[in-house]
Amino acid sequence: MARFKRHKYKINPYTLAYEKVRISFKERLKEVSFGVAFGIVVAVILTIVSYYTIDSPKEKNLKREIAQYKYQIEILNKRTEQMAEVLEDIENRDDNIYRTIFEAEPISANIRNSGIGGVERYNNLKGYDNSAAIINLTKKVDDLSKRLYIQSKSFDEVYEMAKNKNERLNAIPAIMPLSKKTSRIVSGFGMRFHPILHYRRMHTGIDLVAKKGTPVYTTGDGTIEIAGKGGSQYSGYGIVVVVNHGFGYKTLYAHLSKVDVKNGQKVKRGEKIGEVGSTGLSQAPHLHYEVIQNGKKVNPVYYFFNDLTVEEYEQVIDEANAENQCLS
Repeated sequence: MARFKRHKYKINPYTLAYEKVRISFKERLKEVSFGVAFGIVVAVILTIVSYYTIDSPKEKNLKREIAQYKYQIEILNKRTEQMAEVLEDIENRDDNIYRTIFEAEPISANIRNSGIGGVERYNNLKGYDNSAAIINLTKKVDDLSKRLYIQSKSFDEVYEMAKNKNERLNAIPAIMPLSKKTSRIVSGFGMRFHPILHYRRMHTGIDLVAKKGTPVYTTGDGTIEIAGKGGSQYSGYGIVVVVNHGFGYKTLYAHLSKVDVKNGQKVKRGEKIGEVGSTGLSQAPHLHYEVIQNGKKVNPVYYFFNDLTVEEYEQVIDEANAENQCLS
């Protein structure tokens, strides 16, 4: 089929006949240039519009991945919160059950809740769209890791205490230092009036009155730390015996007339270590007895549970709590 070129025609107003319009090369070039420029402009506009409104396959995949990451972060946040609750329950059991059984001090809240140092620790996670969520989750994981480490160390201690349970039980000062038939408590733990110094001061032990020469027994297994004059640290106590029982326990026996042990000697609960006297700042023959736990002096009567009945123990508590004058 023959192809015909299209031509433009115009009417000659004088001859009223159609005449072919002849287009110059310059005009044709101008038309072509305009068409090309217009096409480029339209193409650029369409490209920009499509760039901001239509995702490429790669962008679609990236958006799906980001959405999945956000979802996974939410799940991990919930799981770390659940783990934190479980760990908190384990910490409470450790402090209030396991360590209590072995009379060990609980882990302090300051240690358990101490933060992880480093102001710049999370700087490398900043500057992204999801930085806040990632930093928050990382902090939770770091906190759990630190608490788990502390709890692991605590269980190591509890394990050692359980492994040495019999040795520990034998070391606890659990009996009276004098026979209950030959003595009685005349002054307890707390603020008491001193008979020689003539003012009230803290009485850090108990006074058991007994005849001079009455046998004094160690209240738990241990090693003699001091036997005789105790030096300036024990000024006013006279002749003393200090027993180191281990596991944080020590006991002090003061105002003795005689000692039957020497420094470094191993002793067993109920073994005679000396005799009642009235040496040092003492008004009459008696035994001043102290229990020291983890460096702190505590009320000795709370440890008289091995050789007293319930009625006898209640009587001892009443005698120890009576407001009176101490003997030393």
